[in-house]
Amino acid sequence: MSEHLAVTAASGLRAQAAALDAADELAPLRKLFVLGEGVYLDGNSLGALPAHVPGRIADVVSRQWGELRIRSWDESGWWSAPERIGDRIAPLVGAGPGQLVVSDSTSVNVFKAVVAAVRLAGPDRTDIVVDATTFPTDGYIAESAARLTGRRIIPVDPAAAPSVLGPATAAVLLNHVDFRTGRLHDLPALTAAAHAAGAIAVWDLCHSAGALPVGLDEHGVDLAVGCTYKYLNGGPGAPAFLYVANRHQRAFDSPLPGWNSHTDPFAMDPRYTAAEGAVRGRVGTPDILSTLALEAALDVWDGVSVDSVRAKSLALTDFFLECADAYVEGGLGGPDSRVRSLTPADHRSRGSQIALRCAEAPAVMAELIARGVVGDLRRPDVLRFGFTPLYTGFADAERAAAVLADVLARLPAA
Repeated sequence: MSEHLAVTAASGLRAQAAALDAADELAPLRKLFVLGEGVYLDGNSLGALPAHVPGRIADVVSRQWGELRIRSWDESGWWSAPERIGDRIAPLVGAGPGQLVVSDSTSVNVFKAVVAAVRLAGPDRTDIVVDATTFPTDGYIAESAARLTGRRIIPVDPAAAPSVLGPATAAVLLNHVDFRTGRLHDLPALTAAAHAAGAIAVWDLCHSAGALPVGLDEHGVDLAVGCTYKYLNGGPGAPAFLYVANRHQRAFDSPLPGWNSHTDPFAMDPRYTAAEGAVRGRVGTPDILSTLALEAALDVWDGVSVDSVRAKSLALTDFFLECADAYVEGGLGGPDSRVRSLTPADHRSRGSQIALRCAEAPAVMAELIARGVVGDLRRPDVLRFGFTPLYTGFADAERAAAVLADVLARLPAA
């Protein structure tokens, strides 16, 4: 592309970004977050800080803990926080009340869900089908659950999962969005396929909760887990959530029956009797500081439609790809290009991130961050850019693509 054409293209795309930002109904939410001068595109790893959270946590520390102390378990609602916050997250993933509990980490909740799924399926079912491309911890946990329950693991590409399901399948553990590529898997169809085989469907929503409609109840999902520090902006290490569909709650048999899930925790009964409802997903004493930081962070969702978030997410990722294809020498995936998109071109099949393969990815991401465009790296050669519609704008997408193109133009090829 000639210099004149490049300048013209850039001017047109910057004008387009400005027009899109001006028309964006979610744009006012940006001011609710603490954002610097750069472009933050790593909300798929750690969401930005909602500006009001520090003040709320200061009250938790200084008044609730500092003054009320032990009384805060009752007077400040500490004890009921896991279920209360679960009910706030529930609409964001398409669940009715009483089915989500906020507790522990994603890894711990995957363990609870997989073992409980095997127990729900019954002793005659021997197989646990898992996403072969899954985030590593899900695979580690599933393998451990299989050893503990005497089952075998069958890894498979999610799209091919129906081909391996059958009367021996106990549970199916899949990721809604692939963490590397951003591919969105077909939750309704894959859940239906699991049910047709008589298996229990377990979904990991870490890269979809807060980014797109999930429809847990609508699509008959059995069990699900998800983190809250990505698109839900709950803060580093914020507790994860566990979804147990109403129809399974009476039979949900947690492999971690802690005192918090006892029907009468303070009776200190040596015999375990499980509580009713999603409370069965609790284990031990909740991490109150992180839990209440998450509760405060969820205020930014008041009045926000997940459908609106999804519409903007698709528009943002489409626009970023358009800009990158225009700015990067050789485009995205052309014969002379040094980058190509791993994320589906059809935006209906993607989450809220773009993944680009680049041989020089470590050096490129380091330079992008040095220049104020923060994405992340998945070794050895994947550049990831997460788009959080609550605070990411179209001008951010255009600027990130322009800086990426300049970095590539200046950096020697590998």
